[in-house]
Amino acid sequence: MAELWYSSTTFFVFAFLLFCGLLALVHPIFGLDQELFFHPSHYQFIFFRHPELAEACKADSECIGKEFTHLKKCWGYEESCSYETRDRQDWPVCFEFDVRWAKSLEEQKRKYWDRSDFGFVREERKSIKNICSKTKTKHISTLKCSAFIRHCLAENIMFDFSNYKFVQSADKFGVDAFSTPGVIKGNCEVDKPYLSSQSEHFSSLQSWYGELREFSEYNFSLQTDCDLYLEKPTYFMKLDAGVNMYHHFCDFVNLYLSQHINGTFSRDINIVWWDMGVHGYGDLFEQTWEAFTKNPIIKLNNWEGKKVCVKSGVFSLLPRMRFGFFYNMPMVSNCYGSEVIRAFSQHVLYRLNIKQDKPEKRKVRVTFLDRQSKHRNVVNQDELISALKEKFSPEVEVKKVTYNWRTIKFKDQLAITHNTDIFVGMHGAGLTHGFFLPDWGVLFELYNCDDVNCYRDIARLRGVKYITWEKKELLATHNETLHPSLKIPHGKFNDYSFDVNEFLRLMKNAMYYVKTHPDFRRRFHDEL
Repeated sequence: MAELWYSSTTFFVFAFLLFCGLLALVHPIFGLDQELFFHPSHYQFIFFRHPELAEACKADSECIGKEFTHLKKCWGYEESCSYETRDRQDWPVCFEFDVRWAKSLEEQKRKYWDRSDFGFVREERKSIKNICSKTKTKHISTLKCSAFIRHCLAENIMFDFSNYKFVQSADKFGVDAFSTPGVIKGNCEVDKPYLSSQSEHFSSLQSWYGELREFSEYNFSLQTDCDLYLEKPTYFMKLDAGVNMYHHFCDFVNLYLSQHINGTFSRDINIVWWDMGVHGYGDLFEQTWEAFTKNPIIKLNNWEGKKVCVKSGVFSLLPRMRFGFFYNMPMVSNCYGSEVIRAFSQHVLYRLNIKQDKPEKRKVRVTFLDRQSKHRNVVNQDELISALKEKFSPEVEVKKVTYNWRTIKFKDQLAITHNTDIFVGMHGAGLTHGFFLPDWGVLFELYNCDDVNCYRDIARLRGVKYITWEKKELLATHNETLHPSLKIPHGKFNDYSFDVNEFLRLMKNAMYYVKTHPDFRRRFHDEL
């Protein structure tokens, strides 16, 4: 890939990086030392992939990544790196062999890495093939996609919505407009047989096949045939539910993975929300976009009646892919720790300027999430909190919070979570905050309502401790309601109360884990 980087607050250093031959596109990358660009621990990986950028940093007196230019660390998906030579060999951790997954514990660890870590990025990159190629002198466009058209990179393509009307009644992710050639096109030669063979994952939030299946060759000029020309790199995203943190972070995680596939992390990009109607999109976590772009979000329906040309386009990995990442991801049992999720957490927190305060040496910080929702409230939560304070004071600092977007901005929510050692809450999307706990954190799902894996997997991916209620006979249900569609009793449609002594026992174990964790203890040692 030929990638354009520049850095320095006073002048720009340009370096063309001729790596990653699979991805022959040009993408401008925003300066390393501008706008809190990288978490400090990530510079060494960027410099490994782009050594010419490391040389540019050495020559720049203001480059804040200078101390990392001599380090040679990689995540495992880079062209000159492998699973065996990657950094952080201690992750993932597989603590018990499961014959259902592998023939050995080491094979089990490798399968976990392939499915739930940077191995996923490696496999997507390896599967990229040409869909539309420059085979003639007149050609100016390219389109390359990973298997099943899950992620695509495009150069100089046109979206022709000159005859399309975006209407309220239209299916948000409808593909009827793309059933005939000519809506999305490029000045290149299309490999129709290969494109047609990639239809297996044809579904709105699983692939881009429905939109790109009739990608067609069209001889056009960027100078004369475009009503609008987007020169900045442009990411296209079909979004999951923006009112639910669990589902919306499927979008953000897969956007971050797409940036790794593409090798670019610039914030000077366009992000286009894909919507074939005019429904709009309710987004309770919109501040998260600041970690990925410094430009206003573009809505696809703004292009009605126009021919729009895009210089560098990325069709992002989608939130509900078959055997995808995070959602629909079969996780290898008895393993935990995903470096890609740890990096995602660091990346988002650093760019949003969320800092970790130094823990008080004798105090464990506990945040109790108060749902205040229709179901799954903790009837005796005040009793539990009072007992916790009384039992463990002064070792514990307890905070009860309600993460309501109307009263607490999302960045403020993240600041609370990131400065929490034990995060306690009922089964629900708010436990997605487990992604942003510190390395020594504990995610305590009070009761999983028989949905065993959902938030346990979040803790496993992030590499933090997970605990949940162990003795059903020591909890009670209240305000029981039938499942709205199944019309039968269901654990997610009740409120609950919990035995105080059992709660304190579990909390004691969680506190011991935090206080004996090497990273928790190291923070105090570093201050000496």
